[in-house]
Amino acid sequence: MKIIYENQVKAMGECVEEFKDAGMFIIFGENAPAEIRDYCYSVSVNPINGKIAAGQTLKIDGESYKITSVGYEAPVTLAGLGHCTINFSGAAEPELPGSIYVENKPMPDIQIGTIIQIVEM
Repeated sequence: MKIIYENQVKAMGECVEEFKDAGMFIIFGENAPAEIRDYCYSVSVNPINGKIAAGQTLKIDGESYKITSVGYEAPVTLAGLGHCTINFSGAAEPELPGSIYVENKPMPDIQIGTIIQIVEM
């Protein structure tokens, strides 16, 4: 197993649950703009070790989700700003450029300390 990306949730905005019903969550580095900070899980800006691609696995506290598609902007904003939307719709084609899409499964409970990884098996 190769770890492509790894991070840990450091803080939670007051409104992060508002996106749960839509089947998505947003992570953003420490420099998130004030107007969206309440809607994001705060993480460090960490490097990406390789290419993020469909077929890899997103792990959230060890729970696995197959990546179904990756928006062209998602790796750029993730590496540069710690920013990405994770969408649990299972879309085979990315609908938004800054999103990573994973299989349509219930979202996990994300808390401060949650570990987020992208791995290649």
